[in-house]
Amino acid sequence: MAKTVVVGMSGGVDSSVAALLLKQQGYNVIGLFMKNWEDDDVDGICTADDDYADVRRVCSLLEIPYYGVNFAKDYMERVFKYFLKEYENGRTPNPDVLCNREIKFGPFKDYAMKLGADYIATGHYCGILHDGDVHYLLKAKDKNKDQTYFLNQLSQKQLENVLFPLADLPKPEVRKIAEKYGLATAEKKDSTGICFIGERNFRQFLMNYIPAKEGEIRTYDGRVLGKHYGLMYYTIGQRRGLDIGGQKGDAGRWFVIEKDLKNNILYVAHGEEDKLYSKGLVMYDCNWIPCPPSQEEFTCYAKFRYRQDDQKVTVRQVDGKIYVDFFERQRAVTEGQYCVFYDEEKCLGGGVIERVLF
Repeated sequence: MAKTVVVGMSGGVDSSVAALLLKQQGYNVIGLFMKNWEDDDVDGICTADDDYADVRRVCSLLEIPYYGVNFAKDYMERVFKYFLKEYENGRTPNPDVLCNREIKFGPFKDYAMKLGADYIATGHYCGILHDGDVHYLLKAKDKNKDQTYFLNQLSQKQLENVLFPLADLPKPEVRKIAEKYGLATAEKKDSTGICFIGERNFRQFLMNYIPAKEGEIRTYDGRVLGKHYGLMYYTIGQRRGLDIGGQKGDAGRWFVIEKDLKNNILYVAHGEEDKLYSKGLVMYDCNWIPCPPSQEEFTCYAKFRYRQDDQKVTVRQVDGKIYVDFFERQRAVTEGQYCVFYDEEKCLGGGVIERVLF
């Protein structure tokens, strides 16, 4: 009897092809579309209805059943509130990482199992190795699309009974497969950014939830260059949108080097970017895949943001904290983002960057 796999269908080409491939492999496939955001703003562009229509078209063509489920309440409690809190604290969170841990491989997986699933699958570009009761998260063959960074918080329980059909496929090949089989999503653009913001202005969106508090933009020598709209709108290393043009002089464009929350000051500099480069970071906790390392100090590779080349680091576990020392100084490492560890092709897990060391 064929095994049943529930595929998380987003309405995009990746999950559509994942469902197609699994059906071709002989699985009993069910499509499941989840709505994670209730969009009350008529001016906003959250494409949930259009995406679900594409899911229906694809599933109808593949002759597989499909369902929709609303996780908006879970998303608000488990992801969005954390997102807002981090921005209020002047940090830059990554809600996509939390969404995977708290929704897609949480309530979504639970719901899929209630539908009779033996496995769940998604259109993520990554691989997985099930070795008995131990589950390893692997990089995708297409290194330009590898999405293990966003899955670094998954537990062994969450990785159990999971399939990633796109592990060995480059993105252009995925689109070719979609075109060959006439899938409605074959030419659909990839989604970018955060779903609940869509194509709205990010600053205006945040203003609906967090009151903006204007303050001064200064240099370290005390020169006032203008006003910022609220520290939450800026990230370390940012150059665009500072609105202090005409003052760059001969040293080049201004960039953000510090956010002083206590005094509500945005510090900027220009010219040499040495002030942006750090030598290490501190994490308070790490989700290790598949299990914590036996050594208190070891060398591996890490990413501090998505689409970054692997960087060689030394990891030290000291008094309950994790210190990450860089072999080469790194530009604009940002508190609130994730540091994700790798050992060649395996993702070893990761955690939130709590403090950057200069």
